[in-house]
Amino acid sequence: MTPDEIEVALQTAFTHCDAARCPLTDGQKKILLQAMSNQINGNLSQDLLDDQNPLKELTSEELQILSEYVQEIEQQNRSWKTQLLNDWLQEKDSGVVQFIRERYGIQWINKIEKYHFDEFATEANLKLKVGDRIEVCNGLWEWVQEGTACEPQWFICSVINVEEIVDNDTNYTTCTIRFNDGGEYQIQGVYQWNSYQWRWAAEGRQ
Repeated sequence: MTPDEIEVALQTAFTHCDAARCPLTDGQKKILLQAMSNQINGNLSQDLLDDQNPLKELTSEELQILSEYVQEIEQQNRSWKTQLLNDWLQEKDSGVVQFIRERYGIQWINKIEKYHFDEFATEANLKLKVGDRIEVCNGLWEWVQEGTACEPQWFICSVINVEEIVDNDTNYTTCTIRFNDGGEYQIQGVYQWNSYQWRWAAEGRQ
């Protein structure tokens, strides 16, 4: 296939994702198109992929502050970007994240997508232990989609067991949780494929 034919095929795939109510973000589409283009040209390098994440411009302390701010705002079912931009327009101080506006600017904020944070959600900083309080999404056990009648819902629970699983060449972590009503559920791949389906509860780590 020629580069033009591959791009057409990808655009068609994006359209099918939209129709199936599993839309990709603009950032994800850009990465796929760029990766395919560079693969064809033989130039796909790790340096190029590293440049994709604007959060790498932050210091470790700044990243920690912003991540905690985003989590706090999203737990209130609000958009952290909207909050910052509203502060900007109304000339309000944004507190601990004021540095984002002063040092990086509005264009930088607009480049940030959820998957950029996920790249930093390594097993080290997601490490769960027994007694931790987290929230889990009903997307773990049923189909949900934002903007439909099946909206995501979040439920408070406690971690009662964490176990490392070695299955042939695949390593992953399972986490058993207990809900307030006494029901229990096991999350497989809690740091891997299901990392999107849980977040720290307001009371956080023990």
